[in-house]
Amino acid sequence: MPRFITIGYGAAADYDRTSQPARDAAHARDAKLRSEGAIMGIAGPPVQVRNPEGGGMETREGPFLSSALPIAGFAIIEAADLAEAIEKVSGVPCAVAHGVVEVWPLKETA
Repeated sequence: MPRFITIGYGAAADYDRTSQPARDAAHARDAKLRSEGAIMGIAGPPVQVRNPEGGGMETREGPFLSSALPIAGFAIIEAADLAEAIEKVSGVPCAVAHGVVEVWPLKETA
């Protein structure tokens, strides 16, 4: 079955202003995805890694990407197609609590 990487963005203040019933339903959606085998996690502090032409590794703390909202977490989910993946994440906390979820098709390499 195809896999998709999801990136959830959301601010704590927006989560806090979301009604408790909506948050409860969103967390239930997360639990359902986990029961279906989704791998989920909360984003920790990032480290950038570079190794130009294999000549020496460089690291830098902090994100390379920037966004209007902080990255809240990541997941790897399975779905029949992109439309099903979108439907699956439409009810997760970041989507419901005034944030956004990106869905990226994962094209596995050999």
